[in-house]
Amino acid sequence: MVDPRRTLGAAGEAAVATWYEAHGYTVLDRNWRVRAGELDLVLARANTVVFCEVKTRTGDGFGMPFEAVTKTKQRRLRGLASEWLAARRVGARDLRFDVASVMPDGDSWTIDVLEAAF
Repeated sequence: MVDPRRTLGAAGEAAVATWYEAHGYTVLDRNWRVRAGELDLVLARANTVVFCEVKTRTGDGFGMPFEAVTKTKQRRLRGLASEWLAARRVGARDLRFDVASVMPDGDSWTIDVLEAAF
């Protein structure tokens, strides 16, 4: 059976990837997984590598999607980013951690990207 939350999340991630591409970024990885967890999107533009955590919600009844990225989640994402950099053998570059908030808006999406969120 298809989990509607996963379907919603995947659609939100695809919308955010498209948003970044429209803003001049290249998608390097999507849903990169290792035992410790998953990176939703890894992107690059010029000398900057961006690790973006995507939070898709149908409403703000449980708070804004940005609020779901706790200090614990931030630490996990930093560790995952280190693993990704080591696995890809990416040299010293500027690194940034973004959080994208995605909410359906009729037939489209409302996307808010908080750059350098942590």
